[in-house]
Amino acid sequence: MNKEALKIYRLVPDAAETDPNWDLAEPAGEVVVRARSPADARIVASEAEVDFLDTPAKPGDGVSTSFASAFRDEKLYRVVEDDSSTFPREGAREVLKGPTRRDPIVHTPGGGEN
Repeated sequence: MNKEALKIYRLVPDAAETDPNWDLAEPAGEVVVRARSPADARIVASEAEVDFLDTPAKPGDGVSTSFASAFRDEKLYRVVEDDSSTFPREGAREVLKGPTRRDPIVHTPGGGEN
């Protein structure tokens, strides 16, 4: 079995805290992942977040919100390859440092109920 060549990537918040794009998801800070490519790093980070399908409050049957992750937004996060050798390149595609299973949805007080 061939071992997959993975790299270490840092996803770094790149937008100002006042950027209106943060209205959809709060900044999670820097996240370090082991992934195949910069694009895959965004997917690995977003898969670590809570999806609506993981909660009892679903927007509709079979409707996923993983595509809406702030980690996938190039205006909010930049991806930088990490050559520091702090984390081993061998291992599974996963989040190595940073928030995991974070709820990416911004909740407003009293949201939706009358």
